[in-house]
Amino acid sequence: MIDLEKANQEALSRLLAAQPLIVGMGIAKETVPGMKDKMLLHAGPPLTWETASGPIRGGVMAACMYEGWAKTPEEAEKLAASGAIAFEPCHHHHAVGPMAGIMSPSMPVFVLENRAHGNKAYVTMNEGLGKVLRMGAFGPEVIEHLKWMEKVLYPVLKAAIEHAVEKGQEPDVKNMIAQALHMGDELHNRNKAGTSLFLRALAPHMVETWKDSAQLAEVFRFIDKTDHFFLNIAMAAGKASLEAAAGIEGSSMLTVMARNGTEFGIQVSGLGDRWFTCEAALPEVLLFPGFTREDTNRDIGDSAIMETYGVGGFALAAAPAIVQFIGGTPKDAANYTLEMYEITAGENSMFTIPGLNFRGTPTGIDLLKVVETGITPVLDTGAAHKEPGKGQVGAGIVRMPMDAFVKAAEAFADKYLSE
Repeated sequence: MIDLEKANQEALSRLLAAQPLIVGMGIAKETVPGMKDKMLLHAGPPLTWETASGPIRGGVMAACMYEGWAKTPEEAEKLAASGAIAFEPCHHHHAVGPMAGIMSPSMPVFVLENRAHGNKAYVTMNEGLGKVLRMGAFGPEVIEHLKWMEKVLYPVLKAAIEHAVEKGQEPDVKNMIAQALHMGDELHNRNKAGTSLFLRALAPHMVETWKDSAQLAEVFRFIDKTDHFFLNIAMAAGKASLEAAAGIEGSSMLTVMARNGTEFGIQVSGLGDRWFTCEAALPEVLLFPGFTREDTNRDIGDSAIMETYGVGGFALAAAPAIVQFIGGTPKDAANYTLEMYEITAGENSMFTIPGLNFRGTPTGIDLLKVVETGITPVLDTGAAHKEPGKGQVGAGIVRMPMDAFVKAAEAFADKYLSE
């Protein structure tokens, strides 16, 4: 018989000991393990073009035009349906992606290393809000913006990060997250403080390494107005930290929660890299003007890694201002956090919440506690239009569906708890 508590404490201790740092940037096909030409990575569990949601399809079409594989949306759609492109989850390549999560071969990526464990994680740069690739948009302005990110934003940041690494000043993402929680972020839908801390850490290196003042000003202005810029970086920190907790025999702690707009899927430490899936939830969101609930796609994105990491919806009590964006009251935000302690293996001593007397965030989702209590993880999330090309429609709260947890619990019981 397994020692469940010991196994979960081992998984939790590895998660808490993680030290994710930004150590570099690179082009995806040259940097991300297993990335190839004519391959696109996506958010959530595995899918096919036939099962892909509208935002995924829109993001794929944008990526095809960005890569030069197609000139028009129609050509891109035909190519995607032809079988000529390989689709694989970001999670299969030590990577994560927000919303549609599309990563194509030519896209620049951040490289984060968990110094405590030696593993790395990868993520693209955040595009900002509105009609962007990750929300399924594919208009000419989307492609033009992605090209600017590749030709201007990426070289500036890459040079600055390399300079920081040379100086032994690699940006410490875990420390930034801890500070951001004390500044009103929960690190999923509010990253204003995290983005500010990132820019503050890197700014001297940007100034020292980039001599084109006009381009440098462009980069500063873009990051300044892109409050979600830090989200992608924090997601990679979560991925690098949680992968260190994977593969612990007998552990029922989750290492992955992800959605692709069609299905929701989880992975469990003691069950390896096996996916347990069910239909993705339909988020209850505050809608932007001009949209209705019927426009909303099912839940999507790898950004659920933030809640799996112990922040995001699990740290809503730290971010009372977020309720202006996602609905509810500050008391509701605190209640969500308090409820999540019921389904986690422990608390994070570094990620603390001032409004709860600096109690550590609920960390380490325990599969068996979810099933026993009937309480599923809560996320605060963005919502994309269900049709390709339309972009974001709103933001709000969503509960992860129970079916995937039940399937995983049955598999866990078969492997560890049966006589």
